[in-house]
Amino acid sequence: MLEAISSALSLSARECVTFSGEGELPSCYAVTELAAASVGAAALAVRQLIAAQGGRPAQVTVDRRLASLWFGWSLHPVGWKLPPLWDPVAGDYPTADGWIRLHTNAPHHRDAALAVLKAPVEREAVARAVAGWRGAELEAAVVAQGGCAALMRSGAEWAAHEQGRAVAAEPLIALSTRAGSFNAGWSPTPSRPLAGLRVLDLTRVLAGPVATRFLAGYGADVLRIDPPGWNEPGVIPEVTLGKRCARLDLRLAADRAVFERLLAGADVLVHGYRSDALEKLGYGEQACRQLNPGLVDVALDAYGWTGPLSWRRGFDSLVQMSVGIAQRGMQWRGADKPVPLPVQALDHATGYLVAAAVVRGLINRLAEGSATQARLSLARTALLLTELSPQDRGADAQPLAAASDADLAPALEQTAWGAARRYRPPVAIDGAPMAWTRPASELGSSPPSW
Repeated sequence: MLEAISSALSLSARECVTFSGEGELPSCYAVTELAAASVGAAALAVRQLIAAQGGRPAQVTVDRRLASLWFGWSLHPVGWKLPPLWDPVAGDYPTADGWIRLHTNAPHHRDAALAVLKAPVEREAVARAVAGWRGAELEAAVVAQGGCAALMRSGAEWAAHEQGRAVAAEPLIALSTRAGSFNAGWSPTPSRPLAGLRVLDLTRVLAGPVATRFLAGYGADVLRIDPPGWNEPGVIPEVTLGKRCARLDLRLAADRAVFERLLAGADVLVHGYRSDALEKLGYGEQACRQLNPGLVDVALDAYGWTGPLSWRRGFDSLVQMSVGIAQRGMQWRGADKPVPLPVQALDHATGYLVAAAVVRGLINRLAEGSATQARLSLARTALLLTELSPQDRGADAQPLAAASDADLAPALEQTAWGAARRYRPPVAIDGAPMAWTRPASELGSSPPSW
């Protein structure tokens, strides 16, 4: 998989990336290989950036075990507990003709689903209501109401679907370049190759925050912007490591002025809203380029950038249902319900690919003086996983051993919620250690300024 990803980024992986660690995440798909390859690709891009900055070419070592663990949850609270990850209504439900997944973590998404189902916030009542619907009809109704749902399809059904065909025709990472004029630039050192790089982070659960967390690990100044009232309590302690977090309401003139100053001063913009969301706010590609001609502009969405569902809200668990992953897992395990991947691998892998695309853009900037745009999607990452996983995989795979104290970094992280420990970094670049200077913090805890 590393070769496929490296090729998409025009990086050479030969003789400079080694792998260590044993064990496999339990799946009929090569999830551990995806974890190691995507982490390795992001680090490989950083290695090439160091060389482009005049540094010594370094060796990259990926720990497959730690990469697999980071694809779960890296944070281990000491003396406190993380909030629940899932809303009580979220999950898989049998319909009249199959299965559907409702994603209801955001209150307005839950309200949309319940309005369609005419059900209270009670799982048993939701299940009874869902059972009376055909899957495709319920999916369409929830989406039309502004909610998030996905019926379970097989891989063959997805491949025949118009959106499946559109995604299959897209590159893994759609890269384009153009001439640009740049800010003064960041202040890298061989050990901190992204030091001083200004990254404006407009992302939510989970892929985009993983990308910007990786960039912060090599010194980037990441400023995350959220609207008033938005929260992701089960995820924020995990993904705000190394970042500052501010709030702006882009419907207000004063906040728009602040945002435009931030955008004009940024080196990188990473955004993970639906494909038309920023356009509707007046910050489409052309507007962003006018404010900042040299911007490295990297975006991700759920269902791809072309095709009839490119605008659809989506999350990792929904895409797994749509593209056939949950259905194949169900068959592989002989289960009577959908079987997803053991981790939200599409989110995490896409996040590292986004980080790699950002760094590829910085290399282009140094080598050619060009500004880079990149587009990625969870659905296209899913195709990478499903196409490159052996069909008979799983029978002889050595299981990943349970996490132990040896997997954790020794230092305590003083998060906004209390002390915690993290897993040790999943990758090492000789001479450039991955390290974060800021602990995880709450949304809105910092001012919106560079």
